[in-house]
Amino acid sequence: MIISPLKPALLVRLDDIAENMNWKIMNKCEDLFLKYNIKPILGVVPNNQDPSFLSFPKEENFWKKIKDWQNQGWEISMHGYSHIYENDTLKKDYFSIGGKSEFFGKNLNEQTSKIKKGLKIFSEKKIKIRSFFAPNHTYDKNTFLALKKCGITQVIDGYGIKPYSELGIKFIPQLFYKLILLPFGVQCTQIHLNNWDEKNFNDFENFIRKNKNYIVTYDFVLRNYSAGFFVKIINKIIKTLLIIIRKL
Repeated sequence: MIISPLKPALLVRLDDIAENMNWKIMNKCEDLFLKYNIKPILGVVPNNQDPSFLSFPKEENFWKKIKDWQNQGWEISMHGYSHIYENDTLKKDYFSIGGKSEFFGKNLNEQTSKIKKGLKIFSEKKIKIRSFFAPNHTYDKNTFLALKKCGITQVIDGYGIKPYSELGIKFIPQLFYKLILLPFGVQCTQIHLNNWDEKNFNDFENFIRKNKNYIVTYDFVLRNYSAGFFVKIINKIIKTLLIIIRKL
């Protein structure tokens, strides 16, 4: 697959993948991905303790499913550790997102411990992890130091139209909460299936059908996109504008 730099490249990212979740919709998404040969990014919570998730049915074969999906080329990314928010960022988090956080404000040892415990669970299930994104997009510099100490240097979050490197981390930007496709640049969806009903799924299916030719894999983006000087300037402008908007 060859994507022109002047055309969009779309990554399909699903958040909040856990043993307890909206499996009725997840199973429909799996069929959809297989139909169109889509290899999504799955943000897996290794030790889910979020009460809002625990109200959903539990998938007893969860870890087998995750391993099978990874074997099919789906990107299994670590999405926090327990998905429990403990601190309020007061919009002082790295991306100025604001709101509650699982990681922000904790010292380096605490954050490193969380990530190590999560990676241990994945390792026991023979799941390889190379990427991470935090619940609610909230980080501080200790988060990135902790990730690097644990061997993770790819974060699926950030501002911009293409991946970029900062603080020794490669960021793959995620900009929008809705299903939007800009006419250029690398874009990443943010999908929370636990909030979906049949109408949401049907809208998603139509979006996939319409834009299937622009959907790429995580590996494709890592191989083919690098941020030159011009891209860095554009990314910085986007970051500045979005931070201003979010602080209003």
